[in-house]
Amino acid sequence: MRPISPSPLRVAPGSAHALPPAAPLAPAGGREMVDVEIAIPVYNEQRVLEGSIRRLHAYLEREFPLSWRIVIADNASTDRTAAVARRLSYELDRVEAIRIRAKGRGRALRATWSDGAARVLSYMDVDLSTGLPALLPLVAPLVSGHSDLAIGSRLHRDAHVTRSFKRELISRLYNRLLRIVLRARFRDAQCGFKAIRSDVARRLLPLVRDEGWFFDTELLVLAQRRRLRIHEVPVDWVEDADSRVEILPTALADLRGVARLVFARRAPERTQVPRHRSVLAP
Repeated sequence: MRPISPSPLRVAPGSAHALPPAAPLAPAGGREMVDVEIAIPVYNEQRVLEGSIRRLHAYLEREFPLSWRIVIADNASTDRTAAVARRLSYELDRVEAIRIRAKGRGRALRATWSDGAARVLSYMDVDLSTGLPALLPLVAPLVSGHSDLAIGSRLHRDAHVTRSFKRELISRLYNRLLRIVLRARFRDAQCGFKAIRSDVARRLLPLVRDEGWFFDTELLVLAQRRRLRIHEVPVDWVEDADSRVEILPTALADLRGVARLVFARRAPERTQVPRHRSVLAP
C-alpha cells in the first residue's frame, strides 16, 4: 500500500459548457502520459466498485502490455461510491478518482476524457460485463494509428452474449433504427466498451451535445459523418442483473437524440472537424 498523501481526488465541472470550446487534451498537473487511460463512470456503485476495480487492476498488471491508468469517474453518487473511489486511488498504483457534480454518463466521459493524459482514451462499465481480453484488440488499432475510434459489439456474429430476451430485442431494434434513420454503419452503439484516440477526441467532443446515455451514439454518428475510421471488436458480454439503466426513460431520451441528429443533418453544418491525414482515413 502506498503511504497516504494529499487526496488525488479531482473535481470536474458539472456541465460541459465549463470546458473551453476546443480544450486541448494535454497532461494536467504533471501527470504521466500513458498509452491507454480507462475511465470507469459510476453512479451509486459502492457495492461493486471495489471488487471490479481490483479485478481490472490485477488483469492490467498481469496481462496488458501497454502503459495504462484507471480513472474512476464518480457521477454525482449519493452513497459511499466517492469514498470508495478515493480510497482505491490511495491504495492502488495508477488509479485516480474524479468527482463530477451532476449526473449523466456523457458528462462523466466528457470530463474524464477532456483531462486525459493518454494516447488513447477508453471507458468500460463498472460491472465489467465485457470480457477483459477484448481490451487489447479494442485499443491496439488506435495506438498504432490504423483507426480513430473503436467499439465493442455485442451484435457482431462472433460475439458471445448472455442477456434477457427483452434487452436483446431492445438493443437490436435500437441499432436497426440507427441504421435506417441515421444510416449508421456500426453495429452496436450502446455497448459500454469504447475507445478513441485523444487527438480525435479533441476535435469531436466539442461537437457532442448529449450528456447522458445518447452520448455514445452521437459521438459515433458524428465520427461517421466525418469519415473517421471506426473499428469494431466482437465481445464476450454477460448482462448485469443489477444494472442502473432505466430502460423506458433512456429509450425516450435516445429517440429525442436521434430526432435531433436527423434535423441537424438536414440543416447547414457550421462546425466541421478539420480534415487532415492524421485523423481521416485515406
